[in-house]
Amino acid sequence: MTASVEIKDLTIRYGETVAVDGLSVRLDGGKIHGLLGRNGSGKTSVLSAIAAFRRAASGVVLVDGAEPFENAAVTRQVCFVRDRVDAQDTDRVSTVFRMARALRPNWDEEYAQALMARFDIPLKKRIGALSRGAKSAVSVTLGLAARAPLTIFDEAYLGMDAPSRYAFYDELLNDYMAHPRTIIISTHLIEEVGSLFEEVVILDKGRLVAHDETEALRSRGVAVTGPAEAVAAFTEGRTVLGDQRLGGTRSTTIYGQLSDEERASARAAGLELGPVGLQDLFVHLTAEERR
Repeated sequence: MTASVEIKDLTIRYGETVAVDGLSVRLDGGKIHGLLGRNGSGKTSVLSAIAAFRRAASGVVLVDGAEPFENAAVTRQVCFVRDRVDAQDTDRVSTVFRMARALRPNWDEEYAQALMARFDIPLKKRIGALSRGAKSAVSVTLGLAARAPLTIFDEAYLGMDAPSRYAFYDELLNDYMAHPRTIIISTHLIEEVGSLFEEVVILDKGRLVAHDETEALRSRGVAVTGPAEAVAAFTEGRTVLGDQRLGGTRSTTIYGQLSDEERASARAAGLELGPVGLQDLFVHLTAEERR
């Protein structure tokens, strides 16, 4: 099962602060969506509204055509996990998993046990006694084993070390392929996890900056690589997102699409052209001078 998400003119306020400002976006079911934004961009507020953790000040949030807030039939199909475990510090880890097993209609106990072993989760410890990395491991295990039609990871893996994070990415992709569902991943680790995204949503100050398929988004810029002088000449006067040099070789990332004539000119100059990195594009689209 998968679930689509539709947001229409969503506004969320905290007192006088507007966290989400008239946001409208649709996320198709059966895809992995990346949600990107700087700190304070409204990512967690949007995800909280989708998961019915928070009520919107105005606008509409629909999960498979139904409003999730105070709707048990919808919320049973949504799993929202963060880098902290939604449980009391005095609860034992085993109790948290027992509750998930009882409440999650699609829970896979065999898979949960395999994940607990892979991430070396200490079942007898209390939540408050866990390291940050162990709490993140518990969170991602809850999210994966729930196999909810809509699964949301809000930086849930940030406390994990690099090998554990990459193990999580492998598990997520493999299980998604075997058991398709809709997954939303909010992250600052764009270079690490960006290859998982089929679509990307970029927010800034509570507003939509970009929403597109990942490859279409990356095609908004070009990485130009080759002899330093030739790269400098070709990219002169263009918007530069990033620049690297190694010896006589230079790689410059520029914003904007190239015409067929420009691409032919680059090849004739001995230059290689490649897609822009998601992180370079994100930094450019949310830069202070564009806000």
